[in-house]
Amino acid sequence: MRNIGVVGCGLMGRGIVKNLLENNYKVSIYDIDKAAVGRLEEMGATASASVKSMAKEIDCLILSLPSPALVQKTLLEDGAINELKAGSTVLDMSTNDVEITRNLAQHAKKSGIELFDCPLSGGPAGAENGTLTIMVGGNAKAFTGIVPVLKAVGEHIEYVGPSGAGQAVKLCHNMIVGGVITLLSEALLTGEKAGVPKAKVASILQKGSAHTRVMDVFGSNILEDNFSDIKFSLANMTKDIQLYRNLAERELIPTFASQPSHQIYQLAANKGKGALDATAIYEMLDEWGG
Repeated sequence: MRNIGVVGCGLMGRGIVKNLLENNYKVSIYDIDKAAVGRLEEMGATASASVKSMAKEIDCLILSLPSPALVQKTLLEDGAINELKAGSTVLDMSTNDVEITRNLAQHAKKSGIELFDCPLSGGPAGAENGTLTIMVGGNAKAFTGIVPVLKAVGEHIEYVGPSGAGQAVKLCHNMIVGGVITLLSEALLTGEKAGVPKAKVASILQKGSAHTRVMDVFGSNILEDNFSDIKFSLANMTKDIQLYRNLAERELIPTFASQPSHQIYQLAANKGKGALDATAIYEMLDEWGG
């Protein structure tokens, strides 16, 4: 499994490709963003004219795409599954819907292809440094065959269970992160309006029981009012929270706790903040508070 194709060369895909190249994989790439493709060509990747042409030449296809619809389009409408040879592997490193993932895995299986859901945690910095956490769902017997590829791009590889299990964990993970960002934003804003600098509030939170890694990862944006430094976009967080709620509702779990965060992110997206970092929730609450 030395010939790998990567579809999606954005913030996460760039780091994935970089680390594959550094681990001596032959990497073909495809993205509609020609500038992103050009930057990776300079590192040694080979640009493909289409997903179809790429699929004919590779052993493993990695997807790093922003929506379930694009994952489906790439595999089905663009014909990747039909062009991949039997025995190939698909690693979907996007954050995807659980049921869609399971359906795609069944579709791939009919063509003799193993599809694993491999969503990531660690953000662009983790992708760049090869320190990602990767949550894997799929065929347990075939899992060992993909470990070398995963270790090239990640540090913590967790096999979770059958198809869809990796996505289920990732959606729960992102729901918690999104919820903590909203609560942190409100609490830091409240402390500051009450006369305590938000940096001081954050410092004390991190020394007490309220300590959270969300502050370590995202806190600098809130403290510096720098919402253009994209660690994880508000649009993607909004999408992932919706996917989480779809999953919870399918499993008949009451979603009272996630509802406020869901509404806040939807409102922020509707106000045009989707291209900013997920912490732009703080900015919106500040605007609302006058």
